[in-house]
Order: sequence, then C-alpha cells, then structure tokens
Amino acid sequence: MTPVDRQKFPMTPSPTEAARPGTAPAVGAGALTATAVVLEQPQSLAVRRLALDAPGDDDVVVDVEWSGISTGTERLLWCGRMPPFPGMGYPLVPGYESVGRVRQAGARAAARVGQRVFVPGAKCYGAVRGLFGGAASRVVVPAARVVAIDEALGERGVLLALAATAYHVSAQAGGRQPDLIVGHGVLGRLLARIAVAAGASPVVWETNPERRHGAQGYAVVDPAADERRDYRSICDVSGAHDLLDTLIARLAPGGEVVLAGFYDEPLTFAFPPAFMREARIRIAAQWQAADLLAVKALAESGALSLDGLITHHADVGDADRAYRTAFGDPACLKMVLDWRSCE
Repeated sequence: MTPVDRQKFPMTPSPTEAARPGTAPAVGAGALTATAVVLEQPQSLAVRRLALDAPGDDDVVVDVEWSGISTGTERLLWCGRMPPFPGMGYPLVPGYESVGRVRQAGARAAARVGQRVFVPGAKCYGAVRGLFGGAASRVVVPAARVVAIDEALGERGVLLALAATAYHVSAQAGGRQPDLIVGHGVLGRLLARIAVAAGASPVVWETNPERRHGAQGYAVVDPAADERRDYRSICDVSGAHDLLDTLIARLAPGGEVVLAGFYDEPLTFAFPPAFMREARIRIAAQWQAADLLAVKALAESGALSLDGLITHHADVGDADRAYRTAFGDPACLKMVLDWRSCE
C-alpha cells in the first residue's frame, strides 16, 4: 500500500467532511464517539475515546468488528519513516482494513442497516487525522466507500484490501500474471494464489525459512537455490530498495520488474544489464474499485482462499503489544484487532 491509500477507493467527500471543523468537537449528549487507536507520534500509541463527525445523508455509521494491521504503510507511520505527503501528520488514526456492520444509514445511502461491510478507512475524527482511519470501534464514512461482503467471510474480510492490491498487479497489465514473486508475506501469498487461480504457476522467493510454509499450488524457494534467468515478469513485494540489479539479472529479454511494495529509500539500478535485456520497470500501487469487487467475487465464490493468512489476534486493550508484534515477529503474517467488546 502507498501513502495515497485514501485515494484507492473512489470517494466524494460528504457535506459532513467538507464542513469538518479544524478542532475536535466536544463530546456532548447524543454525540457519536468511538474508541480508536491513535498514533500520537512515532512509536507512541494510545487507545483513546474520540468524538466522531456527525453523519450526513450520504454517510453510514459502521460498528467495526475487526481491523487488520498493515506491515507496510502502518509500519512506516509507526516508525516515523513515512515520506511527507499532503495531510500527513500526527496524531493520527491508522488502518485501512476494517470489517463491521452498518449501524446507521443516511437518507441517500445505499447500504442497509445490519449489513456486514468492508471499510477501507475513514476520516471522521475532527482534528485527529484519519491515515487511514479504520482502526476504531466505530466510523462515519461515505456509503459509496463501503462494500457489502458475505457473512461467511467474517474477519477474513480485512484481507480484501491486500487482495485488491495483489489483483491490481495483473489487472494493470491486462491479466498477465507474474512468474516470479519476491516475498512470501500476506501480499506475496495473495499474489501467488491469484496467479494460480488464473492458471499460472509462479515461483516465490523467500529468504526467511520461517515464511516458506503455506504455499498453495506454487513453489517457495530460497533465492540462492534458484538459477533461472528467464523470468518474463518479476513482482517484488519485499519493499527492499536494493534488489533491482538482482531482479533485472533474472529477466528474460523484454521482461519486466513490477514494484508492488512500498519503498522508503531511493531505488537505483545499473543501466547496462537493463539495457541489454530491454527491461521494463513498472509500478503497481493504487487498487481501484474494480479490483476490490473482483477479489470480493473471487473470495466469495471460493476461487480465492483467504484461509491461513491471519495468524495473530489481539483485543483492543492490547493494541500497543499487537502493533509491536505485527512489526517485529516474523511469524506474524497478519495481526487482527478485535473491536467487538467495545461500546
């Protein structure tokens, strides 16, 4: 995911958002509030009660059941290494992987009360920024941003954002699947599963032996044991800034390297090897609404399994430990916060 994640799902600000005041409103009788994870500054996390903006006719109020912790974008926010961009700053509510139920729907909202929906973030906390605002017990969000999901998906629905990111890699290329994927975290696994569902047989590189398990229809290998130099499409989701020369050397003539991770340091490469292969370098970043709907259909039909990707759970009261585990434990593929006990 990228620092423009909020643009990854089409969004027209509601009148409520357009008129948002510059300071957090006081919590009065009848005002909506939520318990939220707040990054006060890098590596300083609190669980706070926040006032929410009043919903408008185009908005829904969603009671969040689960939210995922991103080891890409959120790690950079946590560590303070996120490159500056408009709207960036602390304090902030992180999160763009939330699932919950519609509690209230505005007069013009298409969503129904009681529907289980996926929420790709929210911006409803007054002076506290929503970057990307999904890690809260309740959110106010334009109805156009939420997507109804099958009840059977349950907490696995938090994986739809990463699945859409993975799907966008091939959708951007007219359906061509990568034949080498670098990194076997959740995004790498979803890329491989989508490729297998499309009839491809990708190879996945993983340097950490603890992460080589869990393959479903594809091979996971140590890069040092792979001698191939004829890959047509290599997709990197490792986020390592110093891999381009290594990857270019493994390309077939006319092949491409797709950068689908997020890189907080400059990327460089030696020109002659790239020139000799007529190599192409492509960036796949922003999933679109069509990508989300496509992976939702794949997951609900059973063509794309989301099983085995959520490895850790935590209650909201343990949020600080949960974030440290998500970012520091190699055995943690996806950490999910459980919000169901919050009022």
